Amino acid sequence: MTTMADDDYSSSTTDANNYSDYPDADFPGFLCNKDSVREFRRSYEPPLYWIIFVLGAVGNLLVVWIYMTVRNRLKTMTDMYLLNLTVADLLFLCTLPFWATDSSQNWVFGQAICKSVSALYKINFFACMLLLTCISIDRYVAIVRVTEAYNQTRRARLQTSKMACCAVWLASCILALPEFIFAQVKDDSCKLVYWQNTNNQTKVLVLSLQICIGFCVPLLVMACCYSVIIRNLLQARSFEKHKALRVIFAVVAVFILSQLPYSVHLVLEAVQANNHTMTDCEQLQSFDITGQVVKSLAYTHCCLNPFLYVFIGVRFRNDLLKALHRITCRPTPATSKRPSVLSDTDTTPAFSF
Repeated sequence: MTTMADDDYSSSTTDANNYSDYPDADFPGFLCNKDSVREFRRSYEPPLYWIIFVLGAVGNLLVVWIYMTVRNRLKTMTDMYLLNLTVADLLFLCTLPFWATDSSQNWVFGQAICKSVSALYKINFFACMLLLTCISIDRYVAIVRVTEAYNQTRRARLQTSKMACCAVWLASCILALPEFIFAQVKDDSCKLVYWQNTNNQTKVLVLSLQICIGFCVPLLVMACCYSVIIRNLLQARSFEKHKALRVIFAVVAVFILSQLPYSVHLVLEAVQANNHTMTDCEQLQSFDITGQVVKSLAYTHCCLNPFLYVFIGVRFRNDLLKALHRITCRPTPATSKRPSVLSDTDTTPAFSF
């Protein structure tokens, strides 16, 4: 007969509030005091989450505003993907006040909101990963398969990008279904409660599928695309194309560096759920605290992209200056009219972003 087992984390990751002193369903007969982990979470997470929320909301709303006012319309496939990337980050940012409150006061928002906010992180994670994969494929076609890129009309390319974005959101929601299904309010906390079976097979299966399909496969596609792109650019000795790609390389690198430790932690968590390799109390406490840190690192990515656009992207910086001059009613400074090497034939200019 299948029963339910408390998962060791909330919002798709380790959550110290969810740890009661063992015995636990995953570790029968084992006692370990988790007060130190809970106190670490209460002191560490709320201020950090509010900082991420404020910075991320301001930065990502600014990106949306630039797209909707200064640029007026989405001109390229990459514009479409980057705007959807921003929307994904904004959706996730909306969950941080809930988790900040949960860290300090326990869960007070009810079951429906628990399920919704638990699923939103994974939707954001998968959507970002798949959108970056779409961008890498778009860049591959634009730079390596130039003839194919020029044979499509702008309208056809934008239509393709819209369909790809719809597919990304659908796939992200499907991959995040376990969070929506298993999230429950229990012991004054919102956490995942998996079906208990031999060696926690449900938990292991869910984590394995999410890590493989949502992280490893897209990462492999991106690695293949960008390795070919870099090789072609080096052979062509095109300095301008190198500059045009630096924004997206930065976005991809920051996302992977922020998410990789969290994904590795999930792999270890799946191993622990299956084999119970850690039985020492201090080791478990360290593992839990490490989970808090890598979770927080993963959360920071949603506020970093706007800063990358400002400090690296020439085009975005110029658009931002135009917008600020409009607000202050000052004349817009002259900017270079030189077209991007990846011009608006939709081998797209978005990497002068």
